[in-house]
Amino acid sequence: MAGDILVVVEHEGGTAKRTSLEALTAARALGGSITAFVAGEGASDAAAACGAHGAETVLTSDVDIASRPAWAEAIANAAKARSSKAVLLSNTAVGKDLGPRIGGLLDVGVASDCIELHTDGDSIVARRPVFAGKALVNVTGSGSTMVATLRPNAFGVSEGAAAGNVEAFSTDAPTKGLGAVLRDIVAAAEKKIELTEANVVVSGGRGMKGPENFHLIEELAAAFGGAVGASRAVVDAGWRPHSEQVGQTGKTVSPTLYIAVGISGAIQHLAGMRTSKFIVAINKDAEAPIFKVADYGIVGDAFEVVPAMTKAVQELKAQV
Repeated sequence: MAGDILVVVEHEGGTAKRTSLEALTAARALGGSITAFVAGEGASDAAAACGAHGAETVLTSDVDIASRPAWAEAIANAAKARSSKAVLLSNTAVGKDLGPRIGGLLDVGVASDCIELHTDGDSIVARRPVFAGKALVNVTGSGSTMVATLRPNAFGVSEGAAAGNVEAFSTDAPTKGLGAVLRDIVAAAEKKIELTEANVVVSGGRGMKGPENFHLIEELAAAFGGAVGASRAVVDAGWRPHSEQVGQTGKTVSPTLYIAVGISGAIQHLAGMRTSKFIVAINKDAEAPIFKVADYGIVGDAFEVVPAMTKAVQELKAQV
């Protein structure tokens, strides 16, 4: 498929985020030229990584990314200037905000939370979950440009051989309307692995019986170098923060390994993790619905199984 693919790259302190590098990798499979759009302070620092991961051209912009309307308009202007066949973003909090804005400015629909991309002739086809993850559908763009957000961890990261020619992109995109404006980002006191970007997620449910027992989940996650997740019931009970909730009303994750401990497997929770590469369920109820989607199941007491698993992982790591 000929045509330019525009990839919106998020970065933190000049370091391109892994989810954006995944989007660049996904773009390479579509053919055509690839352009990365990087904005904000530190954009020039992130440009090198974009070239190394397949972007022939890297557009840097000094647009105020604290204003999402201005940022979206700059991206839309870049897509128009390059006659882009597609605009790809990560399905992060930023991507979920920018995607519909860009789609509105380009007067096209948005395919959100995509887990696959491929071409069919001159069209780009995106595969995405629907009905709380119970089914998958293929969708094509509704106009000359397709806007799509990609699920984190659904696409791998690999380097490309592009030169990564860096160009400054000038835009006079104004801030429109009276929408919310991001004033500042305050880093958490304790640096944690972002749940949606983790390769391993260990989630606990009501089977943990109380917040005082979640140290077992934390220890297993730490042994794997992964992140801690939780079911909605646990979050609603105040045992864990909402930032750790996995499910339809929480975060959608797609790690290499997802371990569900004491989670029954309600459809709302499955919607947020069923695309994980490997799912391990630990539950004392052999009839729990979670076992229907699990690749491996352990019927047993979590308070016995989890410590044993943590010890085994630690011993294996010590041998490496």
